[in-house]
Amino acid sequence: MGTVLKGGYVVELEPALVERVDLRIEGERIVARGPDLTPAQDDEVVALSGKLVFPGLVSAHHRLHAVLGRGMPHPSVETYQDSLEKVLWPYESALDLDAVQVAGCAGGLEALQCGTTTVCDLHSSPKAVSGSLVRLARGLHEVGVRGVLSYAVSDRLGAVGREEGLEETVSFAKKAKGRFRGQVGAGPCFTLGPDGLQGLAEALKTLGNAGLHMPLAEDPLDERLSTERHGASPVARLLEAGLLSPRSQLAHVGHLEWADLAQVIATGAWIVHTPRSNQGLEVGYAPALKFGHRATLGVDAVSADLFAEAQAAYLRSREAGQPIDVLRYLANGHRLVSQLFESPVGPMREGALADLLILDYLPATPLTAENLAWHVVFGLGSRHVEAVMVDGVWRMWARRPLSVNPTVVAEQAREAAAAVWARLAEAK
Repeated sequence: MGTVLKGGYVVELEPALVERVDLRIEGERIVARGPDLTPAQDDEVVALSGKLVFPGLVSAHHRLHAVLGRGMPHPSVETYQDSLEKVLWPYESALDLDAVQVAGCAGGLEALQCGTTTVCDLHSSPKAVSGSLVRLARGLHEVGVRGVLSYAVSDRLGAVGREEGLEETVSFAKKAKGRFRGQVGAGPCFTLGPDGLQGLAEALKTLGNAGLHMPLAEDPLDERLSTERHGASPVARLLEAGLLSPRSQLAHVGHLEWADLAQVIATGAWIVHTPRSNQGLEVGYAPALKFGHRATLGVDAVSADLFAEAQAAYLRSREAGQPIDVLRYLANGHRLVSQLFESPVGPMREGALADLLILDYLPATPLTAENLAWHVVFGLGSRHVEAVMVDGVWRMWARRPLSVNPTVVAEQAREAAAAVWARLAEAK
């Protein structure tokens, strides 16, 4: 038994394509594409009447746990270092395993409702490390979103904390399957000493096909403290440790000298642009046009809305006089996930995993391959997401999630947030 999507406009991002064709999905994959497919006897037929069939979106740098921190009381901060030391790190230390799982479910539900079908999450909960990625995966599994999960290893809390993070990283990556994969995660370079970098290199060697996921040069603090504490810039240290490769994901990358950025690009690493997060933390504009052909988008700790992220990325690049190709940025998210899952994700073609959106976008002007980028930036939005399929299974239909009750998820999240906030207040 399969599913046939009839009468929709199928969208692909690079090369751009808008074509009125049918798709047939069986199991987890698209198995046929054509102008007038004939359904099999037991197929479910979905009449789309001109709606868009759009690839599910990818957040290549995500912080699911942040969903429980929105609006929490915290001291005023004046610098990026203050935001880490007075807000982010204490908040992460207040998380327990129950809160982690609830955040995975609530953050995954938000992603689903926004049309984001894959999140690459970099997690940290220093007082609850062991089992945290499994609990995060359970939360995402409830919703049905695809996840690539890693723990942010650092030396910030000493050797024991570092080894706990490495053990959690390797343990989860070895057993991740289905809609989940593991990566080797790391905190900012200045939080990692020589032993930390060596531990990351050993974890990558142990896992073989996993890559490194870490923030890089989000603020000039990364280079300053890395140089002061460890005698070299972040890029020099990462290269010396052999940590950069075509499987690496480096988020932010806003404050590198051109020579360092050129070396990063030469390794083939993915660079993840996070424009809304950069604005929120006031860390300055990252030169997205210079990020090379393997640049994509992530939301970091803000909402899971990749349509909004793409719009912010494009408009900020225009403002800087360096306009980016927003469709390539979105399509690169699919290329990254295809690499991680070793199966095509994104192309609306035979053999690809069926991660897709049904959008009830009725444009006021013609929608063609030539002007698709303009519709993405100035017209389309998460408000148009009517249905979501992940891995060939409907996860949302008629704007209603099919495996969780949003009211219950919100109640559980508020309860978990209150407990986290209370522990945070007690720790002060």
